[in-house]
Amino acid sequence: MSDSPDGWAEQLRANRAEKDRFFAEHRQSPIPPAERDGFDGLAYFDPDPAYRVTATVTVHEAPETLDLETTDGPPVRYERVATLSFAIDGTDCELAGYRQPDEEAATLFVPFRDKTTGQQTYGNGRYIELELDGALTDGQEIPLDFNLAYAPFCAYSETFSCPLPPEENWLEVAVEAGERSR
Repeated sequence: MSDSPDGWAEQLRANRAEKDRFFAEHRQSPIPPAERDGFDGLAYFDPDPAYRVTATVTVHEAPETLDLETTDGPPVRYERVATLSFAIDGTDCELAGYRQPDEEAATLFVPFRDKTTGQQTYGNGRYIELELDGALTDGQEIPLDFNLAYAPFCAYSETFSCPLPPEENWLEVAVEAGERSR
């Protein structure tokens, strides 16, 4: 994504429009087929560069395996591979980053809840998926853009079962960025 303020926001809006088209038209959309004709796009917070933070990585050399509860069904097994430390509005925060045991090392799954959960955003939390350029290293600084936070498919249809953010990923701040509820 572009680093210039105007280019970044423009690209973010273009990505959101593409996602809206997918949700409205694609056969794998989580929007039930009967509701797609009336679907006019997801709701989003306005792009806000304040929610593009730099996170410092702490790598867990021996990742702990844990089962994340799901919205409907058995728990899903993940490994806690890293802790991301950052600040939002002057508040120090941490989120754990996970991978499924057989998952490629290029993606880090970061489910979270915050003070908007259940009010301005989906009641079971939101996700960020970080695409990484290689292995994480201790002390590495990586971008964490909450403007890319999204509600899982189970927010739109009960046919999906989605992992719930564990309590260690409940933030004590409001993250008014990314997808929001209508």
